[in-house]
Amino acid sequence: MGFKRSTTSMMLALMAISIISITSIQQNAFAQSTGMSISATASEGSDTISVSGHTRSQITDMTFTVMSPSLNVVSIDQVTPDANGDFATVFKVNSMWKESGFYTIKAEQSPHGSSLYKASLRVEVINGRTSETDVTESTLETGFLEPKTTVKTGLVIKEANSMAGSKTIAIIGTTDSISTITIKVLAPNGNVVTADQFAPVLDQNGHFLKDITTGGPLWNQDGQYTIVAQQGNDPKYKYSIEVGIKDGVVIPEFGTIAVMILAVAIISIIAVSAKSRLSIMPRY
Repeated sequence: MGFKRSTTSMMLALMAISIISITSIQQNAFAQSTGMSISATASEGSDTISVSGHTRSQITDMTFTVMSPSLNVVSIDQVTPDANGDFATVFKVNSMWKESGFYTIKAEQSPHGSSLYKASLRVEVINGRTSETDVTESTLETGFLEPKTTVKTGLVIKEANSMAGSKTIAIIGTTDSISTITIKVLAPNGNVVTADQFAPVLDQNGHFLKDITTGGPLWNQDGQYTIVAQQGNDPKYKYSIEVGIKDGVVIPEFGTIAVMILAVAIISIIAVSAKSRLSIMPRY
C-alpha cells in the first residue's frame, strides 16, 4: 500500500510539473510576440489597401501574407523597415480576391532566427472592392497582442470566450452607443452561418455580453469562423474576431510546445510506473 501511494504521488507531481511548464511556456511565448504595430486603410469601393506600421527591430525584412476568407493565399510581399523602424506597402485587390468577406493581412519578422515579431489584421472586401477601413493592430504598448482601433470611441469585441469543446461562445465587447447591435458569424468559406440582433445592456464601462450557440449543419466546416459585430454604417462601430471550430465545437487553445511537454510528462509517468513494477516483481 505504501508503494502504491508513493507511485501515485510521483505521478501527480509529474503531472503538476507538466501543467506548470505548459502555463509558463505559453505565457512566455505569448509575451515575447511583441514589438510591432501595423495599420490598414482603404476607401469605400477602392481596389487599394495601404498598410503601414512600426517595428522595434530594423535588422530583418517584414514579410506580408494576405489570406482570403477561405484561407487561400492571395498576395505576398516583403519590405525593409527604415532606420526608424517604419515600413509601408500597398496591396491591390485583383482577380485573386474574388471572394467576399474578411481578408487577413499577416505581418511577421524573424530577427535572430525566431518569430518574435508578428501581428495581423483584417479588411473586408465585397465583390472585388474594399469596405471603408481604418484599423490598427499593436503589440508595442502592452507587450501582449491586443486588437485595437485607431479611434477611442466605437464598438470593440474584447473577447470570444468558451470552454474547449463547448457549443456556446460568450462575446464580450464595449460600445459607447445604445443602438441595436447586429451579430453575424461567417464560416471559413465566407458563408453566413448565423445572424442576430439585440439591444445592448451596458454596464457603467460600456461592456455588453452576447452568447452564440454553435453546432448544426451550417457549422460543419472546420477552421476559423469570423464573428462580426456592427452598429449602423460607421466603420468605427464595426468589429470582428475569429474563433476556431472543429466538428461544430470550439477548438481548445493548446500550442505545439504545450503538447510536446505533456507528451514528455506522460512518457515519464509510464516509464516510472514500468520501472516501479519491475522493481517489485518477485525474484526466483
